[in-house]
Amino acid sequence: MANVLIVDDHALVRAGLMTVLGMSPGMAVVGEAENGRKALALARRFKPDLITMDLHMPIMCGADATRQIVEENPNVRVLVVTTYCTSDEIGRVLEAGAHGAVSKTTSNDELRRAVGRILAGHPYLGEDVARILKTDPPVPSLSPRQREVLESVARGLSNRDISILLGISIDMVKEHINALFVKLGVANRTEAVAFALRKHIL
Repeated sequence: MANVLIVDDHALVRAGLMTVLGMSPGMAVVGEAENGRKALALARRFKPDLITMDLHMPIMCGADATRQIVEENPNVRVLVVTTYCTSDEIGRVLEAGAHGAVSKTTSNDELRRAVGRILAGHPYLGEDVARILKTDPPVPSLSPRQREVLESVARGLSNRDISILLGISIDMVKEHINALFVKLGVANRTEAVAFALRKHIL
């Protein structure tokens, strides 16, 4: 039996999720929370197998709650169930430890499918969420050194100039630039700078 905690700041949404998942074979809803702080407290109390997590909530948002809950209990699975969200918000909560995300307009069957996949140890992204990520990729997390290199690239500095400026070898500069290309999903310096400006990284 999988124990489920429902987290959403709207009572009607919580009631709907509790009905759908509570009536699903092999699942038992053990609690509900209207904000991230209460979710953290109930997660500590019940140690659920799965948490359905809203993103936009008062007191503590879904991403911050997810990060703390997963840090305390790495075995818990978190499925984000949200309305409007940006790619950056999705990226942030997935980076925080969420195992999947679906929109609140998803069907009951897809919700059950998402829960089943996640409980089985597989990630799951609903069609709407996947479309957002594909259309507008999220901002990746960069190390302080990677940011310095990216800022230097944006200034038009050569690898040699960056090496002298930052006091690192040219080979290390190349490694950082290649890592930036991978993280940003770009092919060259021009695309890297354009992406950084569009996403307000610089």
